[in-house]
Amino acid sequence: MKYFKLFFLLGIFFSSIVSCNDSNNEGRATLSVKLVDEPGDYENVFVEVLDVLVKYEGDENEDADEDVDQDGDIDNDDNGWQSLGIINPGVYDLLELTGGINLELVDNVEIQTGVIKQIRLVLGDQNSVVLEGETTPRPLNTPSAQQSGLKVMVNQAIEAGFNYDFILDFDADASIVMAGNSGNINLKPVLRASLEVNSGTLSGIVLPGEIMVEVSASDENVAASTLTNDLGEFQILGLPAGIYTITITPEESSELQEVILSNIEINVGEVKVLETVTLE
Repeated sequence: MKYFKLFFLLGIFFSSIVSCNDSNNEGRATLSVKLVDEPGDYENVFVEVLDVLVKYEGDENEDADEDVDQDGDIDNDDNGWQSLGIINPGVYDLLELTGGINLELVDNVEIQTGVIKQIRLVLGDQNSVVLEGETTPRPLNTPSAQQSGLKVMVNQAIEAGFNYDFILDFDADASIVMAGNSGNINLKPVLRASLEVNSGTLSGIVLPGEIMVEVSASDENVAASTLTNDLGEFQILGLPAGIYTITITPEESSELQEVILSNIEINVGEVKVLETVTLE
C-alpha cells in the first residue's frame, strides 16, 4: 500500500502594503512558509501553486459581498487581499514531501506589523492525481481554489523584529473527493494552519529504514502524520503543546508489528526527539 503525504508549508511576505491603521506601518517582521504531509492512498498528487495572499485585520471593504470560508467564518471576499509572491510557482508532487522534507514557498520576507486575519493559497489548473495501482494522472477539479484561492483562518498578531514560520498541513484523504458515478475527482483542500513560534516538533528514527512507515501524533484536538524516509527518519512540524499518543504503523506487506507510544509531551519551541524505534 502506498501512502500519500502532504504538508503544505506556507509563509507570508509583505514588502509594501497599505493599512487603515498608521501604527501598522511602524516596524517590520519577517515570515517564512513550509509545506508538510498527511498520508492517503495515492501514487502521486500534483498541485500547481501560483501565489500566496494575505489579509490583515481592518483591510476588508465593508460594502463587499460576503463569503464563508472553510471554518464557517464570514469574510468580505474580494477586498484587502495582497499578493505575497512565492519563490518558485509551479507544479509539485506532494508525495515527495516525506521524512521531514518540506517545500519552502516563502523565505524570510518582510511583512508589516498588525494582525494577519487570513492567508490564501491560489492554485492553477494543472492539478492531477495518480490513483493507487495506476500510472496515468487523472485531472483534479479545483473550482473554488481557482476562482478565489483557498482561505485559511490565522488571526495571528505580528510584532516587529520577530520571524514567523507558518506551516500548512494539507489533509489528502479529506481533500480528494470522488464525484459519485461521474468519474470526476475534485480537490477540496482541508488544511490545518499552525505557527512554529506557537508549536513544537516531533522527530525520530524508525528501523529498519527500508520499510515504509507512517508515524502519527494525536491528542484530543490534533491529528497529524508523516512517512519515514529511506533512512527511517521522520519529522512532524507544527504540533501545539500537549500530551500525544504516537502511533508507528509499518506497511502491511512487511508483517512488522505496530508500535504505540503514550504520554509523549510536546512543548512550544522545542524539538522532541524520540528514542530510535526498532520494529519487530
